[in-house]
Amino acid sequence: MQKYGFCLTNCIKKMYHYRMNIYIFSLNSRIYSTSRLVEEAYLAGHDVRVVNHTQCSVLIGNESPYVYYKGENIINKADVIIPRIGASVSRHGAAIVKQFEMNGVFSTARSLGILRAHNKLRTLQILNRKHIPIPKTVFSIDPNNIDEQIELLGQMPVIIKLQEGTQGLGVILAESKKSAKSIIDTFYNINANILLQEFIEESNGEDIRAFVVGNRIVAAMKRSGGEGEFRSNVHRGGSTENVRLTNKEKKMALRAAGHLGLPVAGVDMIRSKRGPLLIEVNASPGLQGIEAATGVNIAGEIIKFVEKNVR
Repeated sequence: MQKYGFCLTNCIKKMYHYRMNIYIFSLNSRIYSTSRLVEEAYLAGHDVRVVNHTQCSVLIGNESPYVYYKGENIINKADVIIPRIGASVSRHGAAIVKQFEMNGVFSTARSLGILRAHNKLRTLQILNRKHIPIPKTVFSIDPNNIDEQIELLGQMPVIIKLQEGTQGLGVILAESKKSAKSIIDTFYNINANILLQEFIEESNGEDIRAFVVGNRIVAAMKRSGGEGEFRSNVHRGGSTENVRLTNKEKKMALRAAGHLGLPVAGVDMIRSKRGPLLIEVNASPGLQGIEAATGVNIAGEIIKFVEKNVR
């Protein structure tokens, strides 16, 4: 009897299993995060296709929506899209995502959320307005008031960031006013958009990434910079370990992802004397470092999330 009950349960599950067409927007199917999502989608019984969004063309002005990829219109073939959009092609990638959104396709990242997250200043403006604590930050494009910009932060050293840098690139620690002025002047001369930010000494070159999926934090890790390195990014040689978040940090991460319109996001915070401070939100957070550090099957959690929402 128990055997038949088990079979019946399995049959019911198969009857109600919804096989989805999942498109993953990624430049390369061999990237760790992309390959993990493909693997988990297949294991869950779905059809999955990796689409290089930089090779997509959009036709508008027609009665029906069109997104052409390798000679075919793919917009009506997807139930779900999982955007893995890099900062260098964020505008084009977000436009492709928007076209699918307008056609009613569920996405793990809204097009507007992608654009917001790839602009550090816009992210901080939105979250500061929502009363989420951030480090003191200065933005200007005037090369004639560099002294004033530095003074607004109160003390040295200061951190200088490119607004659209990723993986720790374009993040520089200036330990003196002289070096800060030289670096800022150089950026202005190449028309780069930068931010000046206070240096939180007590963070000790460490930050925390909370991985948000839907309305849950599925994993969190602490990243520590290598010897002589204040940046904690794994791509800069940093180390990772599992970390337990405080209730305040959990709430901050969930609110930040929600305000930006990113159901799946990596929220970066640092611990300071003033409590946790939000420094960045990533719309396409990598899976390799955090899966290794925590042992959590995050790719599987993302697939479960889209299953729940598409049904």
